[in-house]
Amino acid sequence: MKDEILDSLRLLMRNLRELVGDLDDGQMVQQSAGVPNHPAWTVGHIAFSFQGIGEELGLEPWLPEDWEKRFGTGTTPVRGADAYPAKRELLDTLADAERRLCKRLLALDEAALRAPLPDEQHREMFPTLGHAVLHVLVGHTAAHVGQLAVWRRAMGLPPATIIV
Repeated sequence: MKDEILDSLRLLMRNLRELVGDLDDGQMVQQSAGVPNHPAWTVGHIAFSFQGIGEELGLEPWLPEDWEKRFGTGTTPVRGADAYPAKRELLDTLADAERRLCKRLLALDEAALRAPLPDEQHREMFPTLGHAVLHVLVGHTAAHVGQLAVWRRAMGLPPATIIV
């Protein structure tokens, strides 16, 4: 199952890069009525969620502490390029998170993914580590990548070439 999760993650990351590839730093923080999750927040939020599942996989946190208050669950995107890292930094941070997770997952055996989720608070929803990994890396990420496609349309930008 690891290979399938990693293949899906790579495809989603390719789609994400395509969806934001032609944007400048100013566009990354533009909001549209009904689509408040702009690209800067979305990319940062995905990177933050990757750190969260990374911790469940035994990785030490690697993001600056202020990422939680900017990108954590329940945060609200704000306008203004000064509120977020530049596009290049966001994409580099996301790529770094992807590399860390891929390396860690490849080092795990399938039995580790069948073990109970270490985070007892979320174990009812995600009984095993594999359930949580699949959700965060594929389900959660796909939802936010889809939001980027909707955001582009709401902003009047041409559609990006993505693989579904």
